[in-house]
Amino acid sequence: MSREILVLGAGMVGVSVAWHLQQRGHQVTLVDRNTPGRETSFGNAGLIQREAVRPYAFPRDLKTLLRVLPNRDIDIRYQMGGLFKFAGPLLRYWNQSTPSRYARIVPEYAALIEQSLDTHAEMIRAAKAESLMSQDGYIEVFRSSRALAAGQQMADEVQTHFGVTHQTLDAAALARMEPGLTRDLVGGIHWTQPWNASSPGGLVAAYALAFQQAGGQWLQAELHSLEPHQSGWQACAGQDRIQAEQVVVALGPWSTDWLKKLDIALPLFVKRGYHMHYANAEQTPLKHWLLDSEVGYVLAPMQTGIRLTSGAELATLDAKRRYQQLEAAENAARRFFPLGERLDAEPWMGGRPCMPDMKPVIGPSHKHPGLWLAVGHGHQGFTLGPATGKLLGQMMDGETPDIDMHPYRVERF
Repeated sequence: MSREILVLGAGMVGVSVAWHLQQRGHQVTLVDRNTPGRETSFGNAGLIQREAVRPYAFPRDLKTLLRVLPNRDIDIRYQMGGLFKFAGPLLRYWNQSTPSRYARIVPEYAALIEQSLDTHAEMIRAAKAESLMSQDGYIEVFRSSRALAAGQQMADEVQTHFGVTHQTLDAAALARMEPGLTRDLVGGIHWTQPWNASSPGGLVAAYALAFQQAGGQWLQAELHSLEPHQSGWQACAGQDRIQAEQVVVALGPWSTDWLKKLDIALPLFVKRGYHMHYANAEQTPLKHWLLDSEVGYVLAPMQTGIRLTSGAELATLDAKRRYQQLEAAENAARRFFPLGERLDAEPWMGGRPCMPDMKPVIGPSHKHPGLWLAVGHGHQGFTLGPATGKLLGQMMDGETPDIDMHPYRVERF
């Protein structure tokens, strides 16, 4: 039976949810203050990460904690305001990262990741977005033999348990694949399954256009209110008053503010990230997405230039932007690839919505009939958006989902 459904948030997750619900024959209205794919979904590395079956755990070894403490590293930095505001969720994150708890989380997380390629493929075909995509995977590069050996061991483990494929590269093989790299690298791991988007924001926009062409309604407007109504739900957005039988909250790091008004408290915290685009300094182009795993940044050949993405910054969404982390990443990257001049007027910044147990919240809120949540995807909202849309659509229509959705229920908190 067709229902009127309101989807709040036009990032990868919200757009994917709206598209799947529209395909199921529902009357769907998608609302966001910005155009689709212009917030967090815009600024990532553009990877659909089939290999990412192990979520980012909180470091628990003393060596790593002491390394992070001076707040000068590239992979992770913090602002004190963020540490104070998110102290509770971060403590839970630390607790959930014990070896025994993490071992239980990994297969639950991997069950979602394993859905990523097939669900993106369906939406890519519908959006006719093949020109934005390649299937080259990415290369994780290493400076030390010890780090390469540890990376190889982890790669073998995820291949054995989760079918993740890879190729190990020695220094010569790495140089053949990326001639522009410096020669002080000992080798790399080529993760062969991830797909690449040359414009992450463009891919989300293409999905949103496919949603509209299928009959979906799009409204760009600031959300002013959301409340239960006699017909289900009512939202005020811009000058419009929208009524729907059901509503899906997919507002990324902004979800908590709206859910608090409905007496739903999620222990969500934010990891911010930055990026900048560069020209090639020499004639040798960057051919592959590269992860400098020992330092903590990615180089990606995008439509708009070589994108350098920083590591994570623990800070509130509205905290002052600090570009030192990105500048340090740029200095490190220039030592192994010839980056040219900066192409953007200023660095981009966005916030990843993260949960303490590293898994998103996908499913109904039993406090409010007709309210559904699709939030907290952390580093993998771009990867998991279509899978979330498909699974949530199955749940909303009373079908048995393709995987067990119990691990992602909001009541676990």
